Amino acid sequence: MNLDVDLSALREFLEANELDGYLIDDDASDSDQRYVSGFTAPDPFQTLVTADGVHLLVSGLEYGRASAEASADSVTRRAAYEYQQFVAEYGRYEGKIRMLAAFLEDHAVDSIAVPQNFPTGTADGLREHGLAVTVEREGIVTDIRATKTEWEVDQIRASQRANEAAMARAEELIATAGVEDGVLVRDGDVLTSERVTEEIEVTLLRHGCALDETIVACGADGADPHDRGSGPLEPDELIVIDIFPRDKETGYFADMTRTFARGDPGEEARRRYEVTWEAYEAALETVEAGVTGAAVHAAACDVIEDAGYETLRSDPNTETGFIHSTGHGVGLDIHEEPSVSPSGGELEAGHVISIEPGIYDPAVGGVRIEDLIAVTENGYENLTEYRIALEPTADDR
Repeated sequence: MNLDVDLSALREFLEANELDGYLIDDDASDSDQRYVSGFTAPDPFQTLVTADGVHLLVSGLEYGRASAEASADSVTRRAAYEYQQFVAEYGRYEGKIRMLAAFLEDHAVDSIAVPQNFPTGTADGLREHGLAVTVEREGIVTDIRATKTEWEVDQIRASQRANEAAMARAEELIATAGVEDGVLVRDGDVLTSERVTEEIEVTLLRHGCALDETIVACGADGADPHDRGSGPLEPDELIVIDIFPRDKETGYFADMTRTFARGDPGEEARRRYEVTWEAYEAALETVEAGVTGAAVHAAACDVIEDAGYETLRSDPNTETGFIHSTGHGVGLDIHEEPSVSPSGGELEAGHVISIEPGIYDPAVGGVRIEDLIAVTENGYENLTEYRIALEPTADDR
């Protein structure tokens, strides 16, 4: 990974608390591990941050690749600390603890901070070997990750381009489908949420991205913001499509939602669409460094409430209306800091956030519009180039 990671805040924490290092013990599915080490592996490995650098401890299987790819100051094999001998003599658990204790001793580390999700058994074992282990409770690395470098913004932008290609394919399928017996039909088959999802996935794979799941939700399904959708797509109904893929090489996510209707969804659905669009624009206009995520969320709520719809601000128990926050950070995790919600703190230049207001009611359906933006000193840069329109088309974008 081409990351220029600034861990000064973490090192200041270590110095202030008189700790020698910060240890992560996880595989690369943990985004903090991937970020700090600049390395990915399917099995757990250890990353140690000290005042003098970042040091990796990996298996022999991963040593060559880690030496070539990781953004670390040193990479060491487990064999350097007699791991197999320890395992043979003491068993796998105690063998690992003795190996880690030797690794830490080699880097003059007697006291460490660990993240909140650090394995409890490993922490207890290290303590039994005389190491002082302190849980770092504030999530310093997660906070560091929230502010993206130019390189990171470029990776998210690239993921969003792939996302837009997938959205275009989904929109094309809906726009070019026929209508038979109250459902959309294409190439002689009923057009279902599952068929559109499959086409989205195939398109993303061709652009180097993948996803675990996506949302193609029609009618009442779309009134539940996290309903993935299923079954036939229908004309004259709102169809919410929310795609959030991850680049397979860099690990950076994208996120985008569009709402379409093939035919006429009715006057009330169209009004909700326009109000959602106005809320989206109001939120965007509020964004700049120094403004809080809470203020951005409030701007969206103002528009929706003024139009006569409930929000969780106006009625915390409402089950219809605007029933989620306006956005969230996006990066190596699909949901990360900062929050664009009632509790959202100050936005900083380099934050990448979604703006995604919506209005929901099973009797009408759901509407959501979502773009990804990068916060700047004086506003924002929209990382999304996809048009916003209720009527689907098959035109090139």
